[in-house]
Amino acid sequence: MDSKNQIQPYGSWSSPISAESLVKGVSTISEIKTDQSDIWWSESRPEEGGRVAVVCLFEGQGPKEITPAEANVRSKVHEYGGGAWWVRDKTLFYVNFNDQRIRKIENGCEEQLLTPEPPEGQSWRFADGRVTPDGEWCICVREIHHNLKGHHIEPDNQLVAIKTDGTMEMNELVVGADFYAFPRPSPDGEFLAWIQWNHPSMPWWGTELWIGHFEDGEIKKGQRIAGGGDESVLQPEWSSASDLFYLSDRSGWSNLYRFSTDEDELIIGGEFDIGMPLWVFDQSRYVLREKGDPIASVTAPDGETYLATPSSLTPSAWSSIHQIRTIDKSDVILLAASHKAGPSIIKGLEKQKILRSPKPHELDDAFLPAPELIQFPTLDGNKAHVRYYAPAHLNTKAPDDELPPLLVLAHGGPTASTRNELSLALRYWTSRGWAVADVDYRGSTGYGRSYMNALDGQWGVIDVADCVAAARFLVAADQVDVNRIAIKGGSAGGLTVLAALSGYDDFSAGSCRYGVADLEILANDTHKFESRYLDRLIGPYPEDREVYVARSPIHQTENFQNPMIILQGSEDAVVPPNQSELIVQALKTKGIRHSYLLFEGEGHGFRKSENIVKALESEYSFFSQIFGFEPFDDIESTLIV
Repeated sequence: MDSKNQIQPYGSWSSPISAESLVKGVSTISEIKTDQSDIWWSESRPEEGGRVAVVCLFEGQGPKEITPAEANVRSKVHEYGGGAWWVRDKTLFYVNFNDQRIRKIENGCEEQLLTPEPPEGQSWRFADGRVTPDGEWCICVREIHHNLKGHHIEPDNQLVAIKTDGTMEMNELVVGADFYAFPRPSPDGEFLAWIQWNHPSMPWWGTELWIGHFEDGEIKKGQRIAGGGDESVLQPEWSSASDLFYLSDRSGWSNLYRFSTDEDELIIGGEFDIGMPLWVFDQSRYVLREKGDPIASVTAPDGETYLATPSSLTPSAWSSIHQIRTIDKSDVILLAASHKAGPSIIKGLEKQKILRSPKPHELDDAFLPAPELIQFPTLDGNKAHVRYYAPAHLNTKAPDDELPPLLVLAHGGPTASTRNELSLALRYWTSRGWAVADVDYRGSTGYGRSYMNALDGQWGVIDVADCVAAARFLVAADQVDVNRIAIKGGSAGGLTVLAALSGYDDFSAGSCRYGVADLEILANDTHKFESRYLDRLIGPYPEDREVYVARSPIHQTENFQNPMIILQGSEDAVVPPNQSELIVQALKTKGIRHSYLLFEGEGHGFRKSENIVKALESEYSFFSQIFGFEPFDDIESTLIV
């Protein structure tokens, strides 16, 4: 048979994308920062157990790894971390994962500890730091965990100033709020700006912007200047002239403003979002340039990414921009990705130069067509969005009378969105002849505040219904096989999977990764950052306990009919293993075919290369057995009981 015209059944095409190719030799760039003319970034390395290292491209030199080989640069603040490192005058400050203490490495010399061991009965975590203009202090978030046996005490969050000279002097700057982020000293060192918020808010619902005088390692005369319970303010930044800028969604869209003692000025505005949900620290969605206008990365309702200035909105050559920084006070550095390449470091706007790119995947473009963003009707007469990926291959197609199996993806969060960029884990499926529907159900971000707020009180209802509606829309359009539809999701998306399998009969199988099974347990047993998240998504607990019970899949197990694979990390503090174990026990009791994989040492999401491979291959083997096709790969068959 001509190799250009192979005919194979959908779902079992021979594919050049193996699960191992997702991790072998791979390092993913997660954050970028600039220091005068130097460009810094962090890399996550699955083959090194998920270790994160910091690398610098010094001007006129090649990349150099700055952190020691044993360092793992990750913060545990809010459990999700981010902002675990920062730089100033060629000096790196970072949080080491193992002990959460801050270290500094100055001009490539030996590292120096800046924070002491916490007192007995406490553990300290740090994130989102900046160095004051005089170089004397690091100002950052500290989270204090109380280790008192038999007593549950919520951690304390605060802003602290830490001496950079190694004396381990530390001052509490701001206390009293439940959460803090973005501590940013003014260029003259006189002021500190920050955001804060309190339970039951989340940072995408309501935050406050504060400023205070910074004197002798203390904050004086702090005052709120923007934000509130129904306005999300993010990313305060100072210009070189000490003007204060920030993002706010007060208009219904996250736009850029400049603070004024009279009336704040809209700088970059429109029906688009600049800010993103603050799941991790130190997001950078815009930059202020001395030479040139401010420039922001924008997500528009059409699903595309743009670069915006006060007077222009230009489509980006990259489908997704993770971070934007400025170098030498004028040029722009992007951390961006496309549907053909993962996160890369790009210098410039009109004439762009790629400074660092991922390991080449060497795939033909035929495997990587951009998805189609479809607006589809929901079951209750509204509209939602889905990125649809058709099966894609260089030289293989299916028989004309066959339709492909469909994998519906429910993203986590649920206040988050689908990824508009290359995901080899997703292309693993499309290159094998699967169609994939990546659903931006109502409640997703990037479509304005009203679309996000549509999930208020409705989590576990409309997100589930929208995933069902997306599948039915594609079936009605003769795009997919109605008898071979699976659904997959992790964390909050895992709840959507479980609720879909218990509440609807559209899906023949499902994969649930560290998913929420019992909302009461989640309300009582999760970490501080999300401990009141459900107040708005479902209702206050225990006042609305009946709703929690009714929405919890663990109480709907009598409706489970179809096979399921469950994957869980043993050290998950966000969704503890007992959630998955409840579902597994229910499946056993009902005699429903299932598989359960517990990954020792993993937290909320899998970081180790062997576990990333095992999880994906297990899902593929599981669905292959359920749907009755033979994988072309020589992979271990998942045990189904």
